[in-house]
Order: sequence, then C-alpha cells, then structure tokens
Amino acid sequence: MRIDAGRFTVRLAGSEADIKAAQRLRYRIFVEEMGAVPSEADRMARRETDRFDPYFEHLLLIDNACERPEIERGVVGAYRLMRDEAASEGIGFYGASEYDLSCLAVSGRRTVELGRSCVDAQYRGGAGMHLLWTGLGEYVTGNGIEIMFGVASFHGRDPEPIAQALSYLHHNHLAPEDLRVRAVAERFTAMDILPADQVERPEAMRQLPALIK
Repeated sequence: MRIDAGRFTVRLAGSEADIKAAQRLRYRIFVEEMGAVPSEADRMARRETDRFDPYFEHLLLIDNACERPEIERGVVGAYRLMRDEAASEGIGFYGASEYDLSCLAVSGRRTVELGRSCVDAQYRGGAGMHLLWTGLGEYVTGNGIEIMFGVASFHGRDPEPIAQALSYLHHNHLAPEDLRVRAVAERFTAMDILPADQVERPEAMRQLPALIK
C-alpha cells in the first residue's frame, strides 16, 4: 500500500531502517515531549521500542521534502498495526496485558489493533495528518477489517481530575455490549464517576486527549 500526494507519501515500513526511523520519532514525542520514562537502551539509542515492534506493521507518513536533521528518512508520522491473524500466530495483542479482549476474539470479525500513534508537532492537524488517516482507511478496506481498537491514555493515575471526561465517555461512547472489552481486574477503574445529568460536555472535551477525541 502506498499513497503519494505532493510532498507526502504514506506507506508501510519496508525495512529495519524504516522501523528505526519510526522509533526515533516515537522517542521524540513520547519521551522528550510527553515525559515517558525510557529504558537505558532506548535512552542511549534515542529510540522508543518494545518487544511488540517486530510483530506489528508500521504505517509511515513521510515528508519527502523534509530537511530537519532530527527527522530520519522523512518519517513525520507513524502508526503500529497488528491484524488478528498476526496476533494469534505471534506474540498476541499489546492490549491483552491491560484488557480482556476475549469478546473480540470470539466475534468472528476481522480486527486490527492500532498503537503508538504519533505525528511530529509541525504536522499535526495539517494535510499530512489527514493523509495518514487516509492510508489507514485504505489499509482497513484492503484487508477487510471490521473492528479497529487500541490503547490510548490520559495523563496521570488519579481519575478525579478527569471525572468529567471519563463520565462523558461512559454515558455516551460505550462500545456495543457484544464488543465491550473490560480492563483486567487489577487495572480496572470505574468510569461512571458522575451521573449523566452532571456531565458538562465542554469541560469533558477539554479534559479529553486529542487521540481519544
């Protein structure tokens, strides 16, 4: 799969060098920008990695005209994609460590797990980001995917400061019951903190991270 549009290209990674370029972008965003704590090996290499990387496909947004030295191979956006057959034949889904995904496994529907979504700050909200989503749409259509899912995070561990957002999601955006995954017991946090009539939508939207929106 490949999309060329002006200075941009969206395609799947085709080499180890492509994947390393995506990992370098992830380090800049998740570690340097968002404050994630890297392993010593990642800190030395300035790449954000994990044991799941070899099992995912990596969708890349490339700016063919980019000359910034910190951008490897023009990679300014990335997504990790793992289809259900790849998960069952390999390491399993990343999200299975945090959620009970059994309802997806027995649904009989083609699924893909999305993860490590990131776009360089200079490209957020622009044509390049929209092109990345277009590439994701072509990937989903081309592989007959019916369900997309993935892990996304709020900052912090205390649910009280984000009670409006969590309650808004609970009352308005639950998945259909037959596809409603649940956090594993040791990680579960109730989201219906506030009753529906106490949810203030503008405040809830302010608290929602962009990816969850």
